[in-house]
Amino acid sequence: MDGQRICIMGLGYIGLPAASYLASRGHRVLGVDVRTEVVQTINRGDVHIVEPELAGLVQAAVLSGNLCASLVPAEADIFVLAVPTPLTEGCRPDLSYVEAATEAIARHLGAGNLVILESTSPVGTTERVTRLIEEARPDLVEEGRRSFFVAHCPERVLPGQILRELVDNDRIVGGVDAASGERAAAFYRSFVTGQVRVTDARTAELTKLTENSFRDVNIAFANELSVICDRLGVDVWEVISLANRHPRVSVLTPGPGVGGHCLAVDPWFVVSSAPDCSRLIRTARGVNVAKEDWVIRRVLERASRFRTPVVVCLGLTYKPDIDDLRGSPALRVVRSVMRDLSEAEVLCVEPHLTQLDGVAFCTLEEGLRRADVVVGLVAHTAFKAIDATDLQEKGVVDACGLFH
Repeated sequence: MDGQRICIMGLGYIGLPAASYLASRGHRVLGVDVRTEVVQTINRGDVHIVEPELAGLVQAAVLSGNLCASLVPAEADIFVLAVPTPLTEGCRPDLSYVEAATEAIARHLGAGNLVILESTSPVGTTERVTRLIEEARPDLVEEGRRSFFVAHCPERVLPGQILRELVDNDRIVGGVDAASGERAAAFYRSFVTGQVRVTDARTAELTKLTENSFRDVNIAFANELSVICDRLGVDVWEVISLANRHPRVSVLTPGPGVGGHCLAVDPWFVVSSAPDCSRLIRTARGVNVAKEDWVIRRVLERASRFRTPVVVCLGLTYKPDIDDLRGSPALRVVRSVMRDLSEAEVLCVEPHLTQLDGVAFCTLEEGLRRADVVVGLVAHTAFKAIDATDLQEKGVVDACGLFH
């Protein structure tokens, strides 16, 4: 497709990479965010998130004039919703951001426009977006026929590799009708080198939720296995290594829980849609949350052996080698230990962050020298150089196989 006007709602980990990449392809992109500081940062050609190669791409896109940011949307040919879909306290989907973004763009829609929901969403959300537009713009509906197109194309990118996977990964496009699906697929095929598969909106929504629920359930198996092995006095890492030599077995790696913006959230979207049918998915969520408490108890037990312990926690992010703290079980473990061990000094080593409110940082060298208890929470590459001699006479809690 030749250069089009594209309005992207939400300039976070999904929206900003997409906006800058599409601008580099010659599209005129308006990125919209509710945070004034984010809009100002991007319009200076800077970034507010860390992602390889993103800073240079944003700077070039802004300097070219193809990318600008705003607090409000404007007319466009294509509107992309890339806003958060978090959970409420009761683990229910919060669609307020999607609804607010839909209402904001509705007044700017014209006949022939395409609206794409990229936010991972519960089944039926794309249809909800369509109804909201129809209610706000009855002039775009004549005799039951819409003059605009709506589709769902869930993001499938991995933090740290977003710009590459934005282009290389297969995409699933689901339209609220056949014409919408084909229109959206044509847009993605113009820049995606992976395959673009077309289906209906509800199938596309559930496909993304299935991907992340599958991973959450399998991580729950590994986490539960790690607790069983601890009870039985068996090395879980050796068990997994030996079991995975079977040609049809691939047990995942245990951790302190499950974090991020997807795996700990999306299974609840499935549960909310069919609560009486999703017993395994609900149980897996419970197992992964309980693993955090299990790690905390182990840390408290090790620390109880010292009068005024120095506890050094290795890693805060939700996965290795990124700076992303969203839903991080490691961070929740650290904050709980800080609360429960008021007499202790709790230090953190996190090579991808320099500061965080309420958290005391130290270097890896200082941490290993001073620690009474060492807690492995995130298997950052920077920690792989730790030698067994560094851990002698220290209490050790290894939640991620860092010292195996």
